Amino acid sequence: MLRANLFFKAASIAAVASVMTACQPQSVEPQDAFFAQFSPYCGKSFAAKVIKDNQASEAWQQDLVVHIRDCEANTIRMPLHVGEDRSRTWVLTRTEQGLDFQHIHLHEDGTPDAVSPYGGHTVAMGSAEMQAFPVDEPSKALFKANGLDVSTANTWIVSFDENTMYYELTRPNREFVVAVDLSNPIAEPPAAWGYSAEE
Repeated sequence: MLRANLFFKAASIAAVASVMTACQPQSVEPQDAFFAQFSPYCGKSFAAKVIKDNQASEAWQQDLVVHIRDCEANTIRMPLHVGEDRSRTWVLTRTEQGLDFQHIHLHEDGTPDAVSPYGGHTVAMGSAEMQAFPVDEPSKALFKANGLDVSTANTWIVSFDENTMYYELTRPNREFVVAVDLSNPIAEPPAAWGYSAEE
């Protein structure tokens, strides 16, 4: 009887300890926390604007809309609409090594652009608020093949600050920053090129 009582007492203590452990805050890796930042905005669209561009062009002096369209377990797809140009989609993917960030460019008929996809993969842990994506080797090769050698020094940075998401392209003598206003969802734009409205 004593052994039985000790067994049940030990089992009760273990059960309580298990519940207490489950209730304790669990540590979250910075890259997982960063990926989770997108969750409240999934399926919504937001106005954006260029806030820094040291090589300004008329192409970017248009209304910008970022549609955080698809949120899967390990992939987030975000079409970027520049005026009537619906060719661009940002794709963030969780990998075994960290996070990957790619730019998909499609023509209006859905066929891929010659310079697509391109992007980079994290090489540092980063933080829940900011991740940097230095250009990867396939992108370097693609840039060189298309006479865009200057882009082989690219790093893309995606970050959050309160109700704003920032997309930044940086390299020597180049800085380009887009701010996305997450505080006020707007009407969903037409489907990006290569997507159907039903997808």
